Amino acid sequence: MPDQADDVVVVLTEQIEHRFGMNIGTLKAAVAAAPDANREATEVVRWHGLLTESQAVLERAEDDLLRALGTQPSEVDDLTLELAQQVNAAVSVRDGRAVVVRWLLDSDTPDRQGPATGRPARLNRSQGPAVPTSAPARPATAPAIGRGAL
Repeated sequence: MPDQADDVVVVLTEQIEHRFGMNIGTLKAAVAAAPDANREATEVVRWHGLLTESQAVLERAEDDLLRALGTQPSEVDDLTLELAQQVNAAVSVRDGRAVVVRWLLDSDTPDRQGPATGRPARLNRSQGPAVPTSAPARPATAPAIGRGAL
């Protein structure tokens, strides 16, 4: 089912190639040869690989759904509905990975400026634990009331 979904990968691939001044195959080879040479390129290549993998999963899920729909009478069965949900999940995964690639390519993003560029600012801040680590104060105990008091 080629459509705009393929365009997402194509557009992001073109942006990566423009950003690093080489085609994606050459960039992947350079990163494989020296992964520590350019941390940004390594992250972009990693996420681009995840993006293309999720695009392939999406295309297979769409093909499976189309085959199932082609055999359905007027009502859609549970298996076909499950296939449709798999397509929706695959779209979400692909879109999430596309957002990450886009974020990695956007050097003007506020989180990517400063000395620790490449890590979101929220990861650079030191902050305390998310939950209290000390035991809560126990309430004072009331005097016991005997059975006959009430």
